[in-house]
Amino acid sequence: MWVPVAPMWMRWWVVVAGLLAVILPPADATLSPAGINYEVVALMAIKTELEDPHNVLDNWDINSVDPCSWRMVTCSSDGYVSALGLPSQSLSGKLSPGIGNLTRLQSVLLQNNGISGPIPSTIGRLGMLKTLDMSDNQLTGSIPSSLGNLKNLNYLKLNNNSLSGVLPDSVATIDGLALVDLSFNNLSGPLPKISARTFIIAGNQMICGANTGDNCSSVSLDPLSYPPDDLKTQPQQGIGKGRRIATICGATVGLVAFVAIVVGMLLWWRHRRNQQIFFDVNDQYDPEVCLGHLKRYAFKELRAATNNFNPKNILGEGGYGIVYKGYLRDGSVVAVKRLKDYNAVGGEVQFQTEVEVISLAVHRNLLRLIGFCTTESERLLVYPYMPNGSVASQLREHVNGKPALDWSRRKRIALGTARGLLYLHEQCDPKIIHRDVKASNVLLDEYFEAIVGDFGLAKLLDHQESHVTTAVRGTVGHIAPEYLSTGQSSEKTDVFGFGVLLVELITGQKALDFGRVANQKGGVLDWVKKLHQEKQLSMMVDKDLGSGYDRVELEEMVQVALLCTQYYPSHRPRMSEVIRMLEGDGLAEKWEASQNVDTPKSVSSELLPPKYMDFPADESSLGLEAMELSGPR
Repeated sequence: MWVPVAPMWMRWWVVVAGLLAVILPPADATLSPAGINYEVVALMAIKTELEDPHNVLDNWDINSVDPCSWRMVTCSSDGYVSALGLPSQSLSGKLSPGIGNLTRLQSVLLQNNGISGPIPSTIGRLGMLKTLDMSDNQLTGSIPSSLGNLKNLNYLKLNNNSLSGVLPDSVATIDGLALVDLSFNNLSGPLPKISARTFIIAGNQMICGANTGDNCSSVSLDPLSYPPDDLKTQPQQGIGKGRRIATICGATVGLVAFVAIVVGMLLWWRHRRNQQIFFDVNDQYDPEVCLGHLKRYAFKELRAATNNFNPKNILGEGGYGIVYKGYLRDGSVVAVKRLKDYNAVGGEVQFQTEVEVISLAVHRNLLRLIGFCTTESERLLVYPYMPNGSVASQLREHVNGKPALDWSRRKRIALGTARGLLYLHEQCDPKIIHRDVKASNVLLDEYFEAIVGDFGLAKLLDHQESHVTTAVRGTVGHIAPEYLSTGQSSEKTDVFGFGVLLVELITGQKALDFGRVANQKGGVLDWVKKLHQEKQLSMMVDKDLGSGYDRVELEEMVQVALLCTQYYPSHRPRMSEVIRMLEGDGLAEKWEASQNVDTPKSVSSELLPPKYMDFPADESSLGLEAMELSGPR
């Protein structure tokens, strides 16, 4: 794959800038008297050291005076870089020491890439850092002792790398750690006494060998130190062999009993409260409760932000909640989803599902959960505000007499949505099934980038399982036939929904609305296939586009849609294949192979089981009212 290379003079300039970023001490302001923005210098040094095959950093410009508009960069209200989020971007190369000059960073998310080399010791300068996730990379060398300087750190993930050496004692001086995951590295030596709610070191053979048993991880509600003091204490010289054996046996029995009691109490607590242990959800608000990038809000704060949940601030309404536009005290604009009837079947479950799923899924094309609120009678979720609303709403919008979504934007939305689903299916552990992929659940940020949202119907799926059986939920017209008839869903269920989404992008209409226009007995997909066979695809293109579309890309998108909506799940492509086909790689071969497969007619009324025969032909839901946002959320 061709990767653009900067001119030689610019590369040398950035190298010099990178050295300056490491050598020069952090300034009190981003601009020096000479007008140099040290944050721009540091970020460009990071870009230079990384290999970026997908050009996700293409708008990082050395000549810029303000990096706050750069992709993957978040700034605080006072204009300093506060977050660097580059997860799952296929990046490789090394992490520049220049990162140490971004002294206002609070969150660094670099997981699921191919970054190699050591962790820069300069990262210890980031005194405000709360979240550091560099898991699932190819990092080598030892963990720098400078991490002990990160006194505000509460979320540290360095698992699934090739780090070696001992864990520095300085890490034990960080008091606020909530999660430390160092699993599956090559760490060795004695472990310092770490206080953290969750401490995982499994997969380090030199620590977790045969002689250490199950003492390779410690997970508890209350902070526990690892390793326990009695495992580190050596028998004093002069004690007899029998006494040593008795001491060891007694300690072992005591430890086993203690673990059994703790496990029993945890199981009882989980059963009694039916809440997520990880978040310790209760009706008591603690403004300091924070895990990674998630914040727990007070109900009164969100009530004030939405002007007492004023109906004028409603952005959209669905079966489980109402979404309000809100203004927080720091001036940021958010979307607050207030669950209604959360005690009813599914309401409480949806809240727990969304909190768990979205906290696990971090990707540029997935809706990021900012925080949540829970009381005895309220459940609320807080998201970023999407200024351009949903794809469904934008398909009906016009700017200066032209459609808001031209053909190139629709193609980019299809690719962005596919990349978000790819992360859920193949890069997230455990894998996640969305189960309601449609235009109204794909939101658009300020750059019209696709953001897959509304995980209220998502199901977590362990890699050992190929499908889950559950109550049928989703939107009529987007539901895969096997899910509708048997209740079995898999990632191929989302692939079917994505195929219908492509039809919506092409036609500019909801799937069922387009079906009424088509007025064909065989169903929408049969009519699309018929138009393709007769080479009359222009008849299905959104009339507002006029001739402003690419005929070759149109045919390719229709072919991908038909491949995604094949009757048998095993015949549908995976999302990784879908992305390659949308980019023009392997589509011809896949399409030709599909023409030699006998499949039933498309999903029409004769294929539906009797219990669904009387459903009205509108966008209602099975078990859940459809979430359709008429405005930004």
